[in-house]
Amino acid sequence: MSILLGIFTFVLILTSVILILLVLAQKAKSDGGMGAAMGGGMAEATFGADTGNVLSKATINASIVFFVLSFALYLGRIYEGKHAASSAGALPTISVPVSAAPTSPPAGLALPAKAAPTPAPATKP
Repeated sequence: MSILLGIFTFVLILTSVILILLVLAQKAKSDGGMGAAMGGGMAEATFGADTGNVLSKATINASIVFFVLSFALYLGRIYEGKHAASSAGALPTISVPVSAAPTSPPAGLALPAKAAPTPAPATKP
């Protein structure tokens, strides 16, 4: 799931850059806009005489992709956060206060006696 969210994040960044460039390349209604300042008829030479419609449609499509990816990433991060907290450890850790810990074994339980250390075998000279 984490890999998929990373890929979607990368695609969202690419979509953001494309959307910014599309908006900057469009002509404004009153003056030439940034697209005219960056080369005049460059957009018209690239896309033909109907440049306004092509750039407008591309901007609309890029903004739809941007919002859908943003919402999908939002839901994915929520899902990841809820499931990461529940599956952090298979067994919960329980802390026991020091005063509540028993100092001797219960009545019916006997601990094995410690075995005496065995002597090391003698080595031959």
